[in-house]
Amino acid sequence: MSTREEKRELGLELLAHLEDEELSLAETIDRLEAVTTSPSLTREILDDAEKRGLIEREDGRLRTRTGGTFVRMGSDVVQREGDYDCRRCGASISTGHFVQFESGELGPFGPSCIRKVLGRE
Repeated sequence: MSTREEKRELGLELLAHLEDEELSLAETIDRLEAVTTSPSLTREILDDAEKRGLIEREDGRLRTRTGGTFVRMGSDVVQREGDYDCRRCGASISTGHFVQFESGELGPFGPSCIRKVLGRE
C-alpha cells in the first residue's frame, strides 16, 4: 500500500465488509488503523463511506448499510509463510494473513489480529 488513494479505497472496502451492524466510532477507528493511522485519512474514509451509502453515523455510532458482504476466511483471506510483522499489533509472525479486496491486499496480520480486524473477536 503506497498511495493515499489506495489506502482510502482499502479502508472503504474494509468498511463495506464489516460484519457488525453497529459499531462505536472508537471500534471503527480501531479497525481502520489496519489501513491508516492518519486522522485526516480516517476522516476521509468515513466521509466517503457515508457518501457512498456504506455507513450511517449518528451520536458516535456507526451503522453498516451493506449487509451480506462478509470476508470469507477460506477464499478472501490467504495465508503465506514468511517473516512478517503484524500490521495491527506489530508482533513478529511466521504466517501472515492477507485480506484480498478488489482494490488491493490488506495485511499481513497474525491469527488473532485478522479476526479482530474483520470483527470476529
